Amino acid sequence: MSFALTAIVSMLIVLGIMVLVHEFGHFAVAKFFGVRVEVFSIGFGKRLFGFRRGDTDYRLSLLPLGGYVKMAGETPGEARTGDPDEFASHPRWQRVLIGLAGPVANFILAFVLMTGLYMMHNEVENYLSGPAVTDFIPQDSPAGRAGLQSGDRIVRFDKDHNPSWEQVRMRAALDVNSAVPVTVERTVDGQTQTFNTQLYLADSTHGGDFEIESIGLLPKEQNNPLGVRDVMPGNPADKAGLKAGDAIASINGQSVHSVAAVMAVLQQTNGKPAELIVDRKGQTLNLSAQPIWGDDGTGRMGYRLGFHPAQAPFHVEQLPISAAVRQSLIFNRDNSGYILDVLKRLVTRHSNIQQLSGPIGIARETGEAVTMPGWQPLIALMSLISLNLGIFNLLPIPILDGGMILLLLIEGTLRRDLNQDFKERVYQVAFVMLILFAAFVMFNDVAKLNILSKLKP
Repeated sequence: MSFALTAIVSMLIVLGIMVLVHEFGHFAVAKFFGVRVEVFSIGFGKRLFGFRRGDTDYRLSLLPLGGYVKMAGETPGEARTGDPDEFASHPRWQRVLIGLAGPVANFILAFVLMTGLYMMHNEVENYLSGPAVTDFIPQDSPAGRAGLQSGDRIVRFDKDHNPSWEQVRMRAALDVNSAVPVTVERTVDGQTQTFNTQLYLADSTHGGDFEIESIGLLPKEQNNPLGVRDVMPGNPADKAGLKAGDAIASINGQSVHSVAAVMAVLQQTNGKPAELIVDRKGQTLNLSAQPIWGDDGTGRMGYRLGFHPAQAPFHVEQLPISAAVRQSLIFNRDNSGYILDVLKRLVTRHSNIQQLSGPIGIARETGEAVTMPGWQPLIALMSLISLNLGIFNLLPIPILDGGMILLLLIEGTLRRDLNQDFKERVYQVAFVMLILFAAFVMFNDVAKLNILSKLKP
């Protein structure tokens, strides 16, 4: 099966599951409160096939990118009979809960997926339990100013002797906003020497989750050069000629063994052209790439090249349910924060709307996840998509769940219904804006494929 077909099929299956869960949330709570559900549809447009049970037509429709639950008396402008089983006949608090149920179902799905994954197949990178050896250390970072260098082995970090990186991370989180004694071993002219220093753990998150990378203390995640899993079309790495399967030996003369090290090198050179030494199936290549400023994929801004790294060496653990639940909560909390941060940056124009992906981008990601070994890439991606769907639908935009909830809250505050004609106009304008937004995102998806440039003679 070609990658394109794999990507399309996997996207339809993944989005189908996400939409089914989302709409089932609305459906279940609506039925619980006695609202008559007329249509439960996966997809939009013309009905392809389905069946009717009770008052509800369960159907699969022509356009598979979405779905809806049609409740009696729900649509503005629709004729109402005043029957008690109509949506508008129920108290506003019940209608708010029905609106919340879809996004909440997506959040629950993301939590359950990751909990199950951590219980069955938790991939832990090997470097966490190995000796704490440093990768590239930015000179202008707290770690650099403390005298730490690339290749140092930490033999003491505060009270811990010969710590692993996992121990360093845990101890650093306890010691934030304080100076800790650090001892490292360093090889100089073939001789192992010991250096003592003080490292100040400045907490730039102001009470958030402290990360040692924020002070320039970058772990060496592997001994081999950083592998390239795939290259994002149209990005600097693609334009420079980097390809999937390559290994980046160095950037600007500095060996790199993690994405964090790549980002740090690019930041230190302030976006100047990066000179890459790349190993391609035993052949050494010299490539030059012009970094661009953008999101690194986690909501943090910086200079980047636009490629996904190959997975670092890891081992598999099966966590007990309590630890799996805790890890799932952390995963979903952190990624929800990243999503909200990206949305905030888009609104405040601190991020580029061209970073958004639509069906083509989702298809590419699901296709890559399916072809990667193991279940972890696909399950993690499904959780991220489910979180995105839940958060997006809570945005206070009419037509979306968040918009409906906002109007209900306004009506509850005013203690009266808003003018029906006014609500119809609001929904019509919102519908047009969403269509234009969807068209832009899809155009952006196509533009990333660089089709036009490939057609040039």
